[in-house]
Amino acid sequence: MTSKSIVALEGVAKTYGAFTALHPTDLAIAEGEFVTLLGPSGCGKTTTLRLIGGFEQASAGRISISGQDVTERAPYHRPVNTVFQDYALFPNMSVSDNIGYGLSVKSNNVPKAERAKRVGEAVTLVGLEGMAHRRPGELSGGQRQRVAMARAIVRRPRVLLLDEPLSALDVKLREGMQVELKRLHRELGITFLMVTHDQTEALALSDRIVVMNQGRISQIGSPIELYDNPANPYVADFIGGANLVPAELIGRDGDTAAFRIGNGMVVRSRRATAMREPGRRITLGIRPERFVAATSGATNSLECVIRESLFHGDRLRLELGLDGITMPLFAELPRTAVSSPSGVEPGSHITLLVDPDDVMVFNAKEDQE
Repeated sequence: MTSKSIVALEGVAKTYGAFTALHPTDLAIAEGEFVTLLGPSGCGKTTTLRLIGGFEQASAGRISISGQDVTERAPYHRPVNTVFQDYALFPNMSVSDNIGYGLSVKSNNVPKAERAKRVGEAVTLVGLEGMAHRRPGELSGGQRQRVAMARAIVRRPRVLLLDEPLSALDVKLREGMQVELKRLHRELGITFLMVTHDQTEALALSDRIVVMNQGRISQIGSPIELYDNPANPYVADFIGGANLVPAELIGRDGDTAAFRIGNGMVVRSRRATAMREPGRRITLGIRPERFVAATSGATNSLECVIRESLFHGDRLRLELGLDGITMPLFAELPRTAVSSPSGVEPGSHITLLVDPDDVMVFNAKEDQE
């Protein structure tokens, strides 16, 4: 991967009448990166992908690919190709004909021998050897997804656009295809730009993630950066599902700040270096997996009531009630952290400890960003 940008958006926006799907946006993607646009439905991620691909016309701004302004160019005049959510295969064509179709159309007109060579290489790359003469109806969902991938890469695009490419697969197939996507990206060396609403998928595959909300970019960073240091509560919640708890600053003791939550419980954090004014309203973020079962009265602990317990193999996911707070909290603990099944019955009490280094602190005004 190099620092040279292969895709650049400068002030790109998209409106539909009075509705703004994408506010003016700047984004640079380095050559060879795997970048994911992440967010819920309606956040602007698919609109951004379609603008880069040329399937939508920008209302404002400039889009460049490989240093060339492509803002007004049609999709087939851009060095990109797209893998769609629904595969979009021709049911009456064989695997090899589906893969090579884009090479056979008049605008490309790749010679027959070269076309056969590229199709054969693509079939091998995606692991479909021996299936070239089958039709899509004779393939599994995962195999059809591989055909769609091969068809996209056979034209050797500079940028591969992936629009929710794994969402139609079941869990096991999706996990397998995640490994395949990672391998293909490494072996092809081209830029991947993917859209997904699945934060687990984004964390597993991406070099960088662009978290979007209501037509704007909330934060850009590596998976580790976004998980460890989310810029606001929205990112903390969307990536990793952090508990977000309203709190009030009580005071400081050196590098540690103390906050009051609920009906008088105190939580300390070493991540509030700039906060000095007692009484300041803030939002604390605590990831469910950062809690540790503790004895009652332990420093920096919360006394909780268990509302529900979900069995996840070697771990338990607990929904908790906290005195004075209406919203539920969630904790994920090793199954061995509780002494017996009766210890996690609804209505039972549990004490949870959290390290001050793991308590994130956000300004209250950031809640909706």
